[in-house]
Amino acid sequence: MLYRKMPKNGDDLSILGFGCMRLPLKEDGTIDEERATKQLRYAIDHGVNYIETAWNYHMGNNEPFIGRMLADGYRDKVKLATKLPSWLVESREDMDKFLNAQLERLKTDHIDYYLIHSLDGSLWDKVEKLGVANFLDRAKADGKIINVGFSFHDSIEKFKDVVNGYNWDFCQIQYNYFDEKYQAGTEGLKYAAEKGLGVIIMEPLRGGTLSKMVPPSIDKIWDEAKEKRTPAEWAFRWIWSHPEVTIVLSGMNEEAHIEENLRVANEASPNSLTEAELYLIKKVGHKYHELMKVGCTGCRYCMPCPEGVNIPACLEAYNYLYMFGNIDDARNKYATWSSGIISIGKTGFASQCIQCNKCVKRCPQQLKIPDILEHVVDELEGPELQQNIDTVKNKFNKGSKVEC
Repeated sequence: MLYRKMPKNGDDLSILGFGCMRLPLKEDGTIDEERATKQLRYAIDHGVNYIETAWNYHMGNNEPFIGRMLADGYRDKVKLATKLPSWLVESREDMDKFLNAQLERLKTDHIDYYLIHSLDGSLWDKVEKLGVANFLDRAKADGKIINVGFSFHDSIEKFKDVVNGYNWDFCQIQYNYFDEKYQAGTEGLKYAAEKGLGVIIMEPLRGGTLSKMVPPSIDKIWDEAKEKRTPAEWAFRWIWSHPEVTIVLSGMNEEAHIEENLRVANEASPNSLTEAELYLIKKVGHKYHELMKVGCTGCRYCMPCPEGVNIPACLEAYNYLYMFGNIDDARNKYATWSSGIISIGKTGFASQCIQCNKCVKRCPQQLKIPDILEHVVDELEGPELQQNIDTVKNKFNKGSKVEC
């Protein structure tokens, strides 16, 4: 495992961090704790020393699980990160209540890396007025927080405002070869590094979009490379080639993915890609921009929908339609994901949306989700929908493979 230093404190941190937002699940939707514990401890035993959770992950069940997982001496092997849910904070007292609850959930007396979660300009203004600087100063003085940072989803201008608004130790931004000019982007990466902040990267694969169900036109470009690598490896190597990056978080939930990421994290040094490889990756990024209709990362912050819409599944099926151009496959996937076949009878169709806009307020990508869902209805529902549902149900009942 390769390590990089956190600039302000000198911590040697594994370049691969374990992001716990997408842990493996059981059929009832709860965390598969036995499997997730094995995965996390395996990663830690192989050099990963940064574990990231949050108050809201897995409907509030993630932090308590991580607290249990870090028993048997594993807490001492890692730097633990979690986040203040900024959108739930209504007073200065709330900040202390959340932190104290998190310490109890995580079964620890301190948080090594504590972030103000999912800041945009308005949320930063809110928590700043409520006294977040005083909260962080006091928590650090009391030893409850060791290092303070923030995660961010907004424009580069707002990002600079937040960077300059407090004496942060680190920040966390969305960054990948598709998002060079999105939100903080490359400019924000370099700005934070110049200010002496460690930079932690989230969404290196854009929720898997850059690594799963790769369109043929993208595969064709990757085939031009002299050295053959998986799309995931290309994406990680591109980020780690930036010397300003401290850690890349991966939401690993498959054993094979963990093995691959550990292998690459043993090799990916700064500035290690050739000019030809960088050009190839840029070419892939341009092609994805041509193909991708919706910038959803599948983070599920929009969930649960009050009306039961399976928003991430609807947007994934919609993206699939435009990335692969196969209307029949897209409609079958939409029927599979939204008809209740694999969700215990609960439908999640885009047409269930009543335009309440609660999802818009939660979306880190600032997507106008209700408007997009109208397009999903136009493209993927209609008179053929019931036929698609019947086709998928028939395959499911016969035990045939149903793509999920």
